[in-house]
Amino acid sequence: MRSPLQLLFIILFAACGLFPLQLLSQSRELSTSSNKAKRAFEDAVQKYNLRNIDGAVESFNDAVRHDPYFIEAYIVMGEMLQNDQRHREAIEAYKMAIQINPDFFPNTIFYLAESYLAIGEYENAAQNVERFLQKTSISDNMRQSSERMVEKIDFALHAVGNPVPFEPINLGPGVNSEHDEYAPTLTADEQTLIFTRKKPRENQEYLHLGHEFEDFYVSVRENDLWGPAENLGSPINTQNNEGAQSISADGMHLYFTACNRPGGMGSCDIYYARKAGDGWSEPVNLGRPVNSSSWDSQPSISPDGKTLYFTSNRDGNLGPMDIWMTRQIKEGQWTLPENLGPVINTSGREMSPFIHPDNKTLFFASNGHMGMGGFDLFYTTRGEDGEWQDPVNLGYPINTYSDEISLVVGASGKEAYFASEQPGGQGGTDLYFFELYEEARPNPVTYMKGFVFDADTRRRLEARFELVDLASDEIIVQSVSSARTGEFLIPIPVMTNLGLSVWRDGYLFFSENFAFDDVRTGTDPHLYNIPLQPIKEGESVVLRNIFFKVDSHELLPESISELRKLQELMMQNPDLRIEIGGHTDSTGSFGHNKELSEKRALSVLNYLVENGIEKDRLTYIGYADQQPIATNDTEEGRAMNRRTEFKVLGNN
Repeated sequence: MRSPLQLLFIILFAACGLFPLQLLSQSRELSTSSNKAKRAFEDAVQKYNLRNIDGAVESFNDAVRHDPYFIEAYIVMGEMLQNDQRHREAIEAYKMAIQINPDFFPNTIFYLAESYLAIGEYENAAQNVERFLQKTSISDNMRQSSERMVEKIDFALHAVGNPVPFEPINLGPGVNSEHDEYAPTLTADEQTLIFTRKKPRENQEYLHLGHEFEDFYVSVRENDLWGPAENLGSPINTQNNEGAQSISADGMHLYFTACNRPGGMGSCDIYYARKAGDGWSEPVNLGRPVNSSSWDSQPSISPDGKTLYFTSNRDGNLGPMDIWMTRQIKEGQWTLPENLGPVINTSGREMSPFIHPDNKTLFFASNGHMGMGGFDLFYTTRGEDGEWQDPVNLGYPINTYSDEISLVVGASGKEAYFASEQPGGQGGTDLYFFELYEEARPNPVTYMKGFVFDADTRRRLEARFELVDLASDEIIVQSVSSARTGEFLIPIPVMTNLGLSVWRDGYLFFSENFAFDDVRTGTDPHLYNIPLQPIKEGESVVLRNIFFKVDSHELLPESISELRKLQELMMQNPDLRIEIGGHTDSTGSFGHNKELSEKRALSVLNYLVENGIEKDRLTYIGYADQQPIATNDTEEGRAMNRRTEFKVLGNN
């Protein structure tokens, strides 16, 4: 699409008349001999320069009433209307110009095809672009643009002929209103929805900031119905615009876009806030290098909280708008952002990234990849080598000739949420959800929720979490339970052997391992309440994520994460002394089990010593099968009895 300056750039008359550059090269004098038509044309151009589009249309129509064959008036009016997204009116103007003389300005045929493509009339677009390609005087750039359009039309026609399953359902009056709602984001349990609402500004004092403004709203789902949306309130919302947010999977961290705030670095910056009781902390600008003097917006935080994806028009882009990523080194510190590269970014615009809780599937919008005409929704997955695969168009009718810009997918991978202006809505753009067809679903992620508490006093505790893929030692999630309620919510990949560690200063850490094979819904979560033992003499912890080869004392790689946690506990508590105990089941002779349990305990001790822990703070013992914690009559019980523990001997 051509910009206004490209449309009406050359001064034709000293008065003020402007004209398309390409057309001027062919004709330096207007084709009409009617002075009234010329004056109306000049008046139309003046009104357009003042952005009075309706007035300009009226004057262009006056010009062609005075001279029905005034071809330039039709062409310039068509370009103006096309640039203003009024494609049906532009089509009528272009058709009149072509009817008068198709060879006067051949590019008009291409522009006509563009407008047909923009409203989804693919057959008409195809006929006109083919007609244009038959012209002999086409520039190389225009020929390349036309061939690209042919590819888009062919893609669109094939997509329309092969629709994907799609049945959007309006989220209802609790969420949607007569105003525009868009940019949804979800917590991992798919029970809390935060979105952006644009509405008229009521406070006259702030009209200089615009007649409309954007705020965040939140709705909670109960019994499969979304409750009345409430304004997220201060300090997140202000009289300026807030939008394009990303809530972490656990619901504890919010990244969002705010524009023109005091101390901002560019026109729009990315901010961060943390859950504080029933509200949110004072937002903090992420600062450099994440934010720049350019436009930085539309953040999406990964489930482990370590990678932030966002959209920017900064230097280094491949097109006007690209998707970037930055990694958190430590709290509050981020790496220099990296462009996601040419597999995802194009010479067009890419925006609205959303990284799914599986941390491998990225959804985004683009008008540069092959699509239906405007912005389409795509997804890509990260391969085993860490590289993004070629993006896949989500297909028709999810994508249409209109712009589809933002979409999020619930942790289960089944429900997708997006904004659309469809018949029968509450008014303006509404939020909808639909069941995402199977081929486009990310890896399913379930979730676990509960609370952390002091094992002695039952007091709820704030504590840190870390969920690790034991096979790869990759951190899946890092989180913190609520300081007020001790509650936590963490997304968990299914069919993966996972290790969970929970810790807090002054307490022994908690460890567990598990693999879920089912995806729980918001009404039926995996519930798990976690006790933390204060550090005191005699208390012990089962190290559930330490593993050995069968009938051997050789540590398996899956043990590294847990061993590091034990090492960190010893380093953070320099006076702590512990006994490492090895335990077996009752299979085999006592002598064999005694030797095996001792060697396994010694292997753990040796790891700690090799990694900086003083040997005189450690002892080890093999208990064989003398201290079972479950029956030895079942495999499940025997597995629980085969364990490594540590016991506090002193902390002073």
